[in-house]
This record gives sequence, structure tokens and C-alpha cells, in this order.
Amino acid sequence: MLLPAPSDVLLTLVQGLKEGTLLLAFFSSLRRILVSFTLALTLGITGGLMLGRIFWLDRLLGSLIIALQSIPSVVWLPLALLWFGMGEGAIIFITSLGATWTMIINTGAGVKRIPPLIIKAAQTMGVSRLQLFTRVIVPASVPAILTGMRLAWAFAWRALMAGELLSSGTGLGQVLMMGRNLADMSQILAVMVIIGATGVAVDGFIFRRLEERVHRRWGLTG
Repeated sequence: MLLPAPSDVLLTLVQGLKEGTLLLAFFSSLRRILVSFTLALTLGITGGLMLGRIFWLDRLLGSLIIALQSIPSVVWLPLALLWFGMGEGAIIFITSLGATWTMIINTGAGVKRIPPLIIKAAQTMGVSRLQLFTRVIVPASVPAILTGMRLAWAFAWRALMAGELLSSGTGLGQVLMMGRNLADMSQILAVMVIIGATGVAVDGFIFRRLEERVHRRWGLTG
């Protein structure tokens, strides 16, 4: 049977949740992506702010970062396995990588879109470099940073599933691979439902609402 009945998928999903196997896998994946996403935000926002403000650094690394962002995270998996083995390190590495480049590019673009008149006005008012950075540049870049976070989460979530397919621990990707090995289409589709529902829930209930709220606060909506 290529495609099981929806009732079979629902039954597998309910049984997996009751037995705790799917919940254990879900929370393992959630823990990994929280660690990876935090790391990606730290590196991405810092790198984006630097590229947005330092002209020569942007000219030196801008094209390279765009090229790296174009490489799917799963392509890094063989290197990650060589460097870190089939463990947490490899999964965290490719998951973080899937979001870091996007955060750098979006944050840098947000800094570059700040009207020069705003910066000149702040400088005319006698603000220091630190005040200019913390009170003008960073706040003005927040909408672009949030958009980058929304995209970065999607990239990281997909990269996590790819990494877990070849991992030796628990996680939704590992359960997905187990279903493939057992030719259990109901289990495969049940995991796919969880993956898709989690992506929609995080985007809709967290990032989209936060983005809309910031856009209203910053006067970017009509």
C-alpha cells in the first residue's frame, strides 16, 4: 500500500502519542532546534550588524555569505559527520548553519536600509557611537531581524530533520527513518504531520504575531 488511509495515520499518531515514543522524539527535536536556533541568532545577528555597518567587511564577505546561504544544509552533512561523528554535534552544526546565513543576510539588509538622514540626525544631536548603535541602528533593524528569524526557523527546522535522518539518537527524523526501514507508511505520514503542524504553529503563533506587532509599533503597516 503506497498511501494508507487517513484513519490509519490518525491511529498511528494517537498510539505514538499515548505510548510516548512520538512525544519523546518531538521533545528531543525541540531541544536540538532551540539550542541550534539560539546559536544561529547569536552568530547571525552579530555578523549581520557588522556587515551592515562595516563597508569593507561587506565587500569582502558579502558574496561569500550569499553563496554559502545557497548551499542546502544537507550538503554539509558528510563534513559534519566527519568532524563530529553521528552525534549531537553534527546535528547542531548543520541545523545552526541552516539558519545562520539567513540571519546574517537579513540583519545586514535591515541595517543598510536605515535612511542615512536618521543616522545623521542622531549624530547631529551628539550621540556617541555606542548610543548610535544601541538606540538607532539596532531598533531600526528589528523588523528585518524578525523577518530573518521567521525564515531562519523554517531553514533550521528542515535542516534538523535532515540531520536526524542519519543520527543515532532519538528525534522525529530518526522515527521517520525507522518508519522507512519498516516500510510503515502510517508512521512516516504521522511524523510528517507532526513536522508540518509544528512548523505552522511556530510560524503562525509566534513569529507572525511578533512580526505584525513590531510592524504596528514601528509604523510599518497601514
